[in-house]
Amino acid sequence: MLRTARKPRNLALLAVAVLIVIAFVQLGRWQLGVAEDKALQESLEKARTQQPVAIETVLTPHTDFPNPKSTLPVSATGEFGSDQVVVAGRRLDGRTGFWLVAPFTVEATGATLPVLRGWLPSPDDLPPVPSGTVTVTGGLAPPESPYAGESPPEGQLGSIDTSVLVARWPGELYNAFVFQQTEEPAPAAAALGSLERVPTPSGDTGFKWRNAAYALQWWVFALFALYMWWRIVREEDERENGDHDADE
Repeated sequence: MLRTARKPRNLALLAVAVLIVIAFVQLGRWQLGVAEDKALQESLEKARTQQPVAIETVLTPHTDFPNPKSTLPVSATGEFGSDQVVVAGRRLDGRTGFWLVAPFTVEATGATLPVLRGWLPSPDDLPPVPSGTVTVTGGLAPPESPYAGESPPEGQLGSIDTSVLVARWPGELYNAFVFQQTEEPAPAAAALGSLERVPTPSGDTGFKWRNAAYALQWWVFALFALYMWWRIVREEDERENGDHDADE
């Protein structure tokens, strides 16, 4: 059969089959990307329509983070503390900079909630926290793992690790933080300086299974193209062997 497969005609058919396989594999990958994009779009649209819930109805201080609540929109009313910290090595829109995190005393519980106010290009000239009572909203997130890299410069952190923050900020601490999106009363643009809000990560959005099934179909077609080439070669080889046996 190998001799039959090496005939110029069959090698040409193999080249065509390989081109078809490459095309179908790429179409499958494209369809898989469509499945992920649609799932992400639906996840973001769902997040936009969710109304924030009060943090005290979702989480209590010093308790484990409820994983199903990750990215949940929450609100908190209280006052910011002035002891802000910066977290080094954070990217936003392709730029590397710093996260600015501030302690927020929740009025309803008296506990401190770490609030990620936004992203900064430099740790210098931090914008001051708002004064008085404010209401912040944003996506809820679990604390980050302890930082295992090289120690950041003095006064900076490597991650939002509540085991570090609890020693820095007195009183009870929520085992979570919030990606702040809004605050009321709204601050003046000048008060924020170069601070930019950090979107809440979308989390695990999964797939749109209908589009994922289309991707699988393209890959099945790719395998079928190779199978058809193998079958053509096999049938030709069987005919030639049959004719040879008949001649004998």
